[in-house]
Amino acid sequence: MLTRLSSPIGSLAAASMIALGAAPASSQDQSASQAISGPNATPAVLQSDAQAKDDMLDVNLQRSWDAWKTRLKETSGLDLGFDYNALGYAATSSLTDEDTTASGAFRVFGQWDLIDREGLNTGSLIFKVENRHRYGDVAPADFGSELGYAGLVSSVFNDQGWRLTNAYWKQDFAQKRGVAYIGFLDVTDYVDVYALASPWTGFSNLAFETGSGTIGGLPDGALGAMVGGFLNDNFYAAASAVDANADPTDPLAGFDNLSDQGETFKTLEFGWTSGPQALFVNNAHLTLWHIDARKEAGTREGKGVAFSYTHAVAEKWLPFVRGGWSEDGGSLYEASLSAGVGYSRNPGQDLLGVGVNWSRPNEDTFGAALDDQATIEVFQRLQLTEGIQITPSVQIIHNPALNPDSETVALFGLRLRAAF
Repeated sequence: MLTRLSSPIGSLAAASMIALGAAPASSQDQSASQAISGPNATPAVLQSDAQAKDDMLDVNLQRSWDAWKTRLKETSGLDLGFDYNALGYAATSSLTDEDTTASGAFRVFGQWDLIDREGLNTGSLIFKVENRHRYGDVAPADFGSELGYAGLVSSVFNDQGWRLTNAYWKQDFAQKRGVAYIGFLDVTDYVDVYALASPWTGFSNLAFETGSGTIGGLPDGALGAMVGGFLNDNFYAAASAVDANADPTDPLAGFDNLSDQGETFKTLEFGWTSGPQALFVNNAHLTLWHIDARKEAGTREGKGVAFSYTHAVAEKWLPFVRGGWSEDGGSLYEASLSAGVGYSRNPGQDLLGVGVNWSRPNEDTFGAALDDQATIEVFQRLQLTEGIQITPSVQIIHNPALNPDSETVALFGLRLRAAF
């Protein structure tokens, strides 16, 4: 979480983090930002991609490319990453003729250490630029409404085109016990994070990601700031405020949004970890959030609380219990509870995820009182080569709240990530 290690990372944390898509860190590298940031934050993705993988085919076609990136980082402090992601689903039934969906995303991301590069109070420029595009008529992020599901079966595979997901200054302070971000932020990088939260490498359904579907807004490309740090070796806190009306396809509009409207999304999080070596594997936290009424979006002021508990078992299992409650604010759910487990037989090569969610749709968001829903998601991530992962999955939605004619809908999915 938010502290500098005094010894090399333990085998439990190392095995768990590699298996779950995050990279272990040495005592020299560990910082507060790695504690707050989740597996989809740019620094975490760069570290994970740099780790040698125990891939199934024992194939590495990018050694020279990786060597060039390593030299670039050593000489200039610039750590670059690229990936292409694709996701497709086929549903057993639909309210319309659309029973399939597919989308892709190309991403360029990096961390450029510019101040105190080898020291304890490093200052870095963090950035991520993406192109998200659909292959057919409907993108996965919009597919839930086709099924009558009050939720997001995928939170990131949409059709927004070019977008700036984040571009901010990250400053470590207090000898890496604290960190501050300022610039264009993706709040899902640091709010209510846990090891299985990345929609690119973990669960796809928002019910198993940030806030379990109960946090309204969740802006990215949002102008704002975050500050956090360890209070001691076990307890940490973080607070943030960003533009509630952020549009990652037009990020510079955030300056006008804040000056003209002043509508913000704010968070305050308190967390505990069993110790520096456990990072965010053994973790419990409570997240409070508030969002102002948004005039142009037509949503009322909202607030709520989310919670999470994870604890690694036997170096291969990561059970979790997560949930939240909200009042208005444009959230999907008034209440939501998720539980499940991640399992890796061969850390660094495969990951099995199983999650079960109960949710009560937000009456303010959907305009009417809807029945409760239950969702199951199971995925199996496989590391084919050093840079290529595939993830077959299935989602089972029981009692989709917007589809009274169907008791159960199943989605069969396949996700690809090629990192280079």
